[in-house]
Amino acid sequence: METVLNLDPIVNLTREKFYQLCLANPDVLMERSPKGELITMSPIGGEGGRQEANLIAQLWVWNEKNQLGVVFSSQTIFSLPNGGDRAPDVAWVEKQRWENLTQEAREGFPPLCPDFVIELRSRSDRLQPLREKMQEYLASGLQLGWLINPKDGQVEIYRSRSEQVQVQSMPAILLGEDILPGFELSLDLNQL
Repeated sequence: METVLNLDPIVNLTREKFYQLCLANPDVLMERSPKGELITMSPIGGEGGRQEANLIAQLWVWNEKNQLGVVFSSQTIFSLPNGGDRAPDVAWVEKQRWENLTQEAREGFPPLCPDFVIELRSRSDRLQPLREKMQEYLASGLQLGWLINPKDGQVEIYRSRSEQVQVQSMPAILLGEDILPGFELSLDLNQL
């Protein structure tokens, strides 16, 4: 579950202030909207953590074999070009884009949008804010994104080349298309 706090009455939460706030509070999961709103997120439970780790592991194994990019966990905050600072549950950045960043940019909140993200809806997440987050990624340069919704047994597929969001029921086999060539993710509610 996320909580959105409007801090305008007391402070303009700039990107730099947000970065400092995160450094001062490393145990608090936070994001920043393009409007400068502070978004706090509840920790996920064991089942959600297991599911997230499973998704990261599958993408990591594919990437280790293909060496096409870099895989990130939900602890990585990306400073998106459209102003938000977001932490997708699973993210992947094409190798050359990552290598083009300075060491300082890599060590902070990388100033780019991942090429691929997965958002995993937890039991307490509301669906609409997750959909808005996926649209924010698209507006910032995302190529392919999957919003996995175990609660409703569906996955929403977001593509940069299409305004239409494709919805598939689970079980489903998702393909990495030309962004993650050869990557396949089998989604079954009983095995996720």
